[in-house]
Amino acid sequence: MSRAKIPAPQSPQRDLRSSEAGQSWRFCVRRCSKKMTQLRVGQVALIVRDYDEAIAFYCDKLGFTLIEDTKHLKKRWVRVGSPKPPGGTEILLSRAETPEQAAVIGRQAGGRVFLFLSTEDFEADFQRLRAAGVRFTEEPRTEAYGKVAVFKDLYGNRIDLIGAVGSR
Repeated sequence: MSRAKIPAPQSPQRDLRSSEAGQSWRFCVRRCSKKMTQLRVGQVALIVRDYDEAIAFYCDKLGFTLIEDTKHLKKRWVRVGSPKPPGGTEILLSRAETPEQAAVIGRQAGGRVFLFLSTEDFEADFQRLRAAGVRFTEEPRTEAYGKVAVFKDLYGNRIDLIGAVGSR
């Protein structure tokens, strides 16, 4: 099997290509990112069993804001997001409509962490979430990137609470 040859960069930037996949990936990101400066992730879809129970968990327990809940024929367009800063990535709650979709509820990321929630005050948010009934699957630990504690949403999707290095 032959490999297509990657054309040489047109600008005088450093060519980061190598036989290592990581090096090739960094080269691609560097070249492609200049073309994508206006794009951002607006929403991430989360397949749920029931709109109202998902709203209750993400808004009442986690403290997200219900941004929109609009009925469209047989479904609803339900968006939740962080109360601050406005304009960040939102979660689009999508009710499963087929057996295939229902089969992935709680396994949205295949057993890996689905969401990473950042906080400026790790201890306060950890205690607030615990008091709200969020069940953490791991006690807080310190990593090179900061403090982290793992919990699951009402369906079993894994979520990391992360406080950056130097946060409270």
